[in-house]
Amino acid sequence: MLEHVPLPWRPAACLISLPILLLFPILLLLLRRPPPDRLPSPWRLPIIGDLHRLGSLPHRSLRALSRKHGPLMLLHFGSVPTLVVSSAASAEEIMRTQDLAFATRPDLSICHKLFYGSRDISFAKYGDYWRQMRRVTTLNLLSHRRIYSYRQIREEEASLLVDRVAAAVPSGSVNISDLIVTFTRNITCRIAFGKKYTDEEGGADASRFRVLLSEWMALLGSFPMRDYMPALRFVDCLSGLDERVRKNALDLDAFVEEVLNAHEKKQENRNDDNMDFVDILLSLDSSGGVVLRRDSIKAVILDVFGGGIDTTFSTLEWAMTELIRQPAKMERAQQEVRRIAGSKSEIREEILQEMEYLKVVIKETLRLHPALPLLVPREAMQETRVHGYLIPKGTRVLINAWAIGRDPRSWEKPEEFWPERFLDDASVDFRGQNFQFIPFGAGRRGCPGMDFAFPVLELALANLLYHFDWALPQGMTAEEMDMKEFYGIIVRKKSNLILVPRRYNH
Repeated sequence: MLEHVPLPWRPAACLISLPILLLFPILLLLLRRPPPDRLPSPWRLPIIGDLHRLGSLPHRSLRALSRKHGPLMLLHFGSVPTLVVSSAASAEEIMRTQDLAFATRPDLSICHKLFYGSRDISFAKYGDYWRQMRRVTTLNLLSHRRIYSYRQIREEEASLLVDRVAAAVPSGSVNISDLIVTFTRNITCRIAFGKKYTDEEGGADASRFRVLLSEWMALLGSFPMRDYMPALRFVDCLSGLDERVRKNALDLDAFVEEVLNAHEKKQENRNDDNMDFVDILLSLDSSGGVVLRRDSIKAVILDVFGGGIDTTFSTLEWAMTELIRQPAKMERAQQEVRRIAGSKSEIREEILQEMEYLKVVIKETLRLHPALPLLVPREAMQETRVHGYLIPKGTRVLINAWAIGRDPRSWEKPEEFWPERFLDDASVDFRGQNFQFIPFGAGRRGCPGMDFAFPVLELALANLLYHFDWALPQGMTAEEMDMKEFYGIIVRKKSNLILVPRRYNH
């Protein structure tokens, strides 16, 4: 019979095993599968949540995360729960099937201050006020008839753009980025304010407006701590952000107020054929049919500048960049434009409808380089479910249009600039019915200004391709071009596009 011998007491072993026993329930909780209706979500840090994951190019960082966690994932930016959408199917669920449930905007402090309490169209909360302003803008500023009435302005500015490029030909190279931003700013100013604010025509006012608008765009792309971590709102004060916003809002308001006062003095001399946006809004304000507060007029005018200058400029810059990198596609686009335009000295808008390849070049540019890679955020107005996942009321929604436009599940050769894809399938459009291609958003909160932008894009690109042959600066190859992005409220090329033009003899 074996004798039972008691094991010796080993304090060290007990001390080692005790933490394991204590941690075991915690490990079980961590390893336990989440409830089936809980969104996939990466681990997050205390206080800041997932803010550290955004990086300098959030649209790219979020796509990398979505590849790991899925096309619907929940992130926490500070204290703000955010649903990130990275697939066409999920975008359709948000912007079509449950469009009303996600039709409002979150509270964004800088937009609130710069847009007169978010009284514009882009950032206003969903409700009666937003519906009224959307209707006023669509019917009176952005109708097909009104957009067509500004045709002469677009053609004149396109002709001036050609003249500026031609003047730079003897120097050997031209900063296309600078010329394009001047072109888009001049068109927008003439349509909105009735005059250009260039150094030649506007003097001190032009310089003042340019500085104010540049700071305004920079502030819209900034990151206020108060929106994500309210307890750290003092950081915005210490960093000077609060003061910059306050000063820019006051200075820009004073400038727009001067413009409105000048228009009111000339109101009796205006007729429908020569009315700019300010004239139209002021006439509505005094007509009795629609009552617009003065702050609403100013907010809508600023919306026009936010959506009309940098978005168009960015798309034109990327289009020229992609074409210069692929000479065969550049040549095909030029051959089409030159064949249709013939020996005309300048291109008129009526012939643009025939330029099919030009149109698909712009569409492909918008697919690869949407000006707003992350669409303006939405917010859930009620608790709902998306693809079976529970979405609490108040959850912020970020739709990654850039990632959706490059999704291999929707696109063949998604990373390649290949305009021909839209010739093969002309039914795919950007007007909010094809959710694999949503550079302007979709649903109730889709951009109402897409028809305003396209004639500008087509006319400028057609003129640049018609009048000039283009080359890279001597010694540079397409592979050496800087394709890095600069992230703000609008994503543009980080470095200016410098090209060598040569006048084409028709």
